[in-house]
Amino acid sequence: MSQSHAQQELTPGMVWLFAVATGLIVANLYYAQTLIGPISRSTGLDPGAAGLIVTLTQLGYCLGLLFIVPLGDLVENRRLIFISLVVCALALVAAAVANSPLVFLAAALCIGLGSVAAQIIVPFAAHLARPEERGQTVGKVVSGLLMGIMLARPVASLVADALNWHAIFVLSAVVTIALAFLLRARLPQRQPDGGMHYFALLASMWHLLKTTPVLRRRAAYQACMFGAFSLFWTCVSLELTGPSFGISQTGVAIFALAGVAGAIASPIAGRRADQGKTRSNTLIALLFGVAAFAVPLVIDAGRVANLAILVCCSIVLDAGVSASLVTGQRAIFALPAEVRSRLNGLYMALFFLGGALGSSLGGWMFAHHGWHGVLLTGLAFPLVGLVVYCTEPRQ
Repeated sequence: MSQSHAQQELTPGMVWLFAVATGLIVANLYYAQTLIGPISRSTGLDPGAAGLIVTLTQLGYCLGLLFIVPLGDLVENRRLIFISLVVCALALVAAAVANSPLVFLAAALCIGLGSVAAQIIVPFAAHLARPEERGQTVGKVVSGLLMGIMLARPVASLVADALNWHAIFVLSAVVTIALAFLLRARLPQRQPDGGMHYFALLASMWHLLKTTPVLRRRAAYQACMFGAFSLFWTCVSLELTGPSFGISQTGVAIFALAGVAGAIASPIAGRRADQGKTRSNTLIALLFGVAAFAVPLVIDAGRVANLAILVCCSIVLDAGVSASLVTGQRAIFALPAEVRSRLNGLYMALFFLGGALGSSLGGWMFAHHGWHGVLLTGLAFPLVGLVVYCTEPRQ
């Protein structure tokens, strides 16, 4: 498919389809975050290992980013997206009917693998866009992805409260398989030039990582922010539904909806990055991460005030993560087009490892040291990011 033909195919409706699709797909990674309590009780998973529900989903996503997303530089993209979504839908069905911890955890790993379709779509959109519109197009698609991340938790909580935790996985399986066929029907074909074998493609990723300092630095910042984000949202539902607050799943959903307000940081950060303010964007994002954990650590003002503080901190944390992600994506997609899928796969995989570490540590810390231990651990992530930031040379 020629580039000119690709550009004719990229209508405003197609851009919105990309944005909605990435949001729906990536939401599959987050449905379980506010449901780890009921899922653990239903499947018999030990409370101390509850963080594995989120960790294995994110590890599956990391594996897919490293071994599936790079295929976007080698094989026909539409077919790759379709197969990934079918795998994801089957894994969602397996999670819905799981009655043992091993079955559910295996399904969670496969949900992560299949959900990498979202990260095949993002560089696909960048390839199809006209060069002068590429930043705007990618920004819209990434905005859809962020909304999917932030809305997944409240939607899961509401569905679980109205029906049960199984229902959200059934509904998502139906949506995912429908989306697979819709994208196969609507997307144009894109056959990359290729020119190398799969294992040579994978080997080239190590070379890209070694020779692309902006990739390493942006991945380090986002790994710290995403680790804090995953830790917070893995554990906050346990704290809210516990004796300190006694909130229902619907209450958790309303709490999570407040965090969506943090998405407003995305277009602001994007405009600032276009103005050359990437360094200050990064500092602000990391300081937001520090504040989100430091404030509830030092202030204890009673149940209602503590809940209000947590709501504000969730918004501040989500804003920091969104700003860091958009700033990093803009830097990554300014690099050469022929390696864009591999660079994107590396970037996302590296910072999702931070997320997997955060959710795993969060579940363990909550079980053994309570909410105070969770806050201390979460604070460490953006502080490490600030240490890395201090090594960044000024332009």
